Amino acid sequence: MTSPIITQFFPPLKNDLILRAARGEKTERTPVWLMRQAGRYLPEYGEFKSKHSASFFDMVRNPESSCEITLQPLKRFDLDAAIIFSDILVIPQALGIGIEIEEGKGMTFDFLLQTPEDLKKLNTIVDVTQELHYVMDAITLTRQRLEGRCPLIGFAGAPWTIMKYMIDGSSSAPVPKARRWLVQYPEASNTLLKLLTTKTIDYLVAQVKAGAQLLQVFDSNAGELGPALFNKFGLTYLRQLAYGVKERLTEQNIEHVPMTVFAKDVHFALEDLSNSGYDVVSIDWTIKPTHARRLVGSQVTLQGNLDPCMLYSTKDELKHAVKDMVTKFGPQRYIANLGHGVIRDTDPENVRTFVDSVHIYSEEINANA
Repeated sequence: MTSPIITQFFPPLKNDLILRAARGEKTERTPVWLMRQAGRYLPEYGEFKSKHSASFFDMVRNPESSCEITLQPLKRFDLDAAIIFSDILVIPQALGIGIEIEEGKGMTFDFLLQTPEDLKKLNTIVDVTQELHYVMDAITLTRQRLEGRCPLIGFAGAPWTIMKYMIDGSSSAPVPKARRWLVQYPEASNTLLKLLTTKTIDYLVAQVKAGAQLLQVFDSNAGELGPALFNKFGLTYLRQLAYGVKERLTEQNIEHVPMTVFAKDVHFALEDLSNSGYDVVSIDWTIKPTHARRLVGSQVTLQGNLDPCMLYSTKDELKHAVKDMVTKFGPQRYIANLGHGVIRDTDPENVRTFVDSVHIYSEEINANA
């Protein structure tokens, strides 16, 4: 059973930059965090993993471990947000698919969905708030131990991206079975996507109740779909997810938290994403900031989008790239981030340069505005 959630005991927030930026309020400098900021590029993560002889999902399922790993980058860098250490695949796990991540082997699945008949294998009546209580426990614990330093981000995978993993077993399967499902089995595909949307709404609302102050939805495989399929099977459920969470929070008299959507490689849908119910649209590194700003308008905050490979560059080159990025996005309605996650062999000192440079240059731009 989940631990009691006593939100009134959370310490007062000392740094609300990212919340203000997400809501379109004025900020004195640009907030910054990084996708995959906690994890394997940090030496202390490797040391923790070795010391506890734990598998990836063992650490995810242990609230103490998840909390410690979430806080590791906060002890190194002047970040404006923490993101809970977890994984988007906990939803299919809750539905009954055993999944493990092994060093050198990648992901292994107990079974994959081969035909619509396999949908019967899923535990469709599972209460994800109970099955995944360890995530909510980790969020509550981390909120307390952050001591108000910065907001805590909760997250989940988008329905299409989770569907792809449940059918293909990875994000880069040689045969696009999941995309074939959308064409060959549209009714079954919608059944699965509706199930994933419903369970993910439950999961995200539970994260807010546990203490998450922002939510991010990762549609990492969105770019595999062209405009037609994305509009029908991707955007439709992203929109239902955003409005479903907000409606549920309203019904329970819980204050809304900002929601971010990261749909990688969907240059063709930025305008649609900006009208899909999310407060923030996070973009990958292949999109020009000025182009993205024109498309999404002034009512949505942008997040992104430095190429993660730039963290391999010299410090001077990295500083120049950060300054150029911040200048092009502009100082307001903007959250600095990478265009995807931190790569595992990145030098942590370059992460420090990235974070500090965002603060330095954005303060200069604000001062001169």
